[in-house]
Amino acid sequence: MGILGLLSRSTSLNRVVSNQFIGDYLAAEGIEITKNIIDADWMKDNLWNNDYFESGDFEIDYQTKTFKSGSSFSARPARNNPLLFDSASNLYSYQGGNPTNFVRTIKIAPSPDGNEIKVNSIVKWTTRGGGQFEVNLEDHFLNWRP
Repeated sequence: MGILGLLSRSTSLNRVVSNQFIGDYLAAEGIEITKNIIDADWMKDNLWNNDYFESGDFEIDYQTKTFKSGSSFSARPARNNPLLFDSASNLYSYQGGNPTNFVRTIKIAPSPDGNEIKVNSIVKWTTRGGGQFEVNLEDHFLNWRP
């Protein structure tokens, strides 16, 4: 009985560690997507923050191209929608796949002078036993280009 209990506990801890890795990587992806949008915006017209990042909470995935509304590739206001996992492509998005336990929120907070954008990428999930976990990564993007 002791060995079976140990195996059962080991399996459940393995699942917790696996979910922690996924949550960490999804949070890092949120920061990276935001960075790519900032860089792509600057490359279009050589202007800092011409995409007009406004304070708010958003849902983004790898297909998001802008924080301006009106495009099918725009960030959406955060509504605690779970990320979907497409097993054919092994990608997480909001467009297709099976619902997961992971919810990602991107918090954007530009500075009053407009020369800094603070970004928090927050991923939350609940395990089978009801345990709640959260990863919160923060980055600051500065207007360093002349």
